Amino acid sequence: MLFNSYVFMLAFLPLTLLGYFLLGKLPERVPLNKLFLVLASFLFYGYNNPSYVPIIVVSILVNYALSQLMLMADKKLVRLPLMLTGLGLNLGVLFYFKYHDFFCENLNGFFGTSFTLNHLVLPLGISFFTFQQLSYVIDSYKRTVPRYNILDYALFVTFFPQLVAGPIVLHSEIVPQFADAKNRHFNFDNFAPGLYAFALGLFKKVIVADTFGVAVEAGFAEAMTLNTAEAWFVAVGYTLQLYFDFSGYCDVATGVGLMFNIKIPLNFNSPYKAMNIREFWQRWHMTLSRFLTQYIYFPLGGSRKGQVRTCVNLMIVFLASGLWHGAGWLFLLWGLMHGAASVLYRIFKKQYDALHPALQWLLTFGFVVVAWVFFRATSMADAMAIVKSMFMMDFGPLRESITSAFALPGGFHPGYNALYMMVWYALSLFACLGLRNTYEKTMDFKPTLANAALTVVLILYVTLSLSRVSVFLYFNF
Repeated sequence: MLFNSYVFMLAFLPLTLLGYFLLGKLPERVPLNKLFLVLASFLFYGYNNPSYVPIIVVSILVNYALSQLMLMADKKLVRLPLMLTGLGLNLGVLFYFKYHDFFCENLNGFFGTSFTLNHLVLPLGISFFTFQQLSYVIDSYKRTVPRYNILDYALFVTFFPQLVAGPIVLHSEIVPQFADAKNRHFNFDNFAPGLYAFALGLFKKVIVADTFGVAVEAGFAEAMTLNTAEAWFVAVGYTLQLYFDFSGYCDVATGVGLMFNIKIPLNFNSPYKAMNIREFWQRWHMTLSRFLTQYIYFPLGGSRKGQVRTCVNLMIVFLASGLWHGAGWLFLLWGLMHGAASVLYRIFKKQYDALHPALQWLLTFGFVVVAWVFFRATSMADAMAIVKSMFMMDFGPLRESITSAFALPGGFHPGYNALYMMVWYALSLFACLGLRNTYEKTMDFKPTLANAALTVVLILYVTLSLSRVSVFLYFNF
């Protein structure tokens, strides 16, 4: 089910809130509100494709059983094979659905083998709930987690605001909040900022990101023939589309969580304000960065074994990040680019930090824009063509297939579409760089008449604009 759909906004969300808080009035020892929320989350997950549900149900049961066995075992020699089994099963399922065809296709191409491609549809959110459960399995091996009952564990995995596109939460961030008796009851102080964040997130996705998406789609479809101006507008357009799409999703997840009195951890913190690549990754998809740091970078030795080993570890982490985002050479190349940039920053940190802050920002943002081209392109040829055009100084007019995405409703003054487009870009960049993000706004949110009016207007506007519904980009990962 999509957040940006009539069925979610007008039926699923209000009915789920109503049912959860009504059942929350029962005695605390009767956890029907939790059971209701787990079942609602399964409905949310399987609404468009019910075949997804058995996959996540089996995943929950197997991982919970392994964690319980490890928590009962005192000896590491007993826990180790259980943990390795959990790693193998989780990564094996992820490989089967997400990477099988990629590896078989490349083996067939390189070695002339004839492995059969499955052409499977990727189960929604499998990368997210797999990593989330992996963290729990590994922590169970270390015996740093309590023994939750199956209902609490299932709710930790399936809580629908963060189920399909993150953040990748830890048990300690979610389960205790559901155990807090006061969170079983409706709280206007949480609901008001939650609804505000929900409205802003949907506006970012439906109005801003999807508008850029039309221009970006047109630009990448004609990658081979773009002039320099068009190439830059397309590359920066995707940079802004992805920003507002992912930022919008994070706002929606945070907002809906707050409506249920659950504070979901920050996952997106104005990353385009970053002055260096390290800071960028401290602000972009923060919970994925945390997972990769804690479960790959630190076990490899982190920065404790010298400069060379640290650089190697960074490259491994970013290659894993690229592969996590998608089964393709372009995703791996994107990860390699960010890994190389992180290594260079670590080596030349003193010299880089001595640069003027404006130049630091420009270098960071420029690199991110170019790297996103490889992330978005469907072929290496298209990516290289766009990047080449960006630096060929071949300026010319902007084609209508790109500028028409920003046309005024009703087709008024189509000759000014390029001007409207520039206004969109300028305002969007200003929003990214000059305004407080939604998380900062909810920290000191006040339920004023102005905020209430803005929330209502945004929800109405978004609701009237849902005819061009599209999935959040991170649903694909």
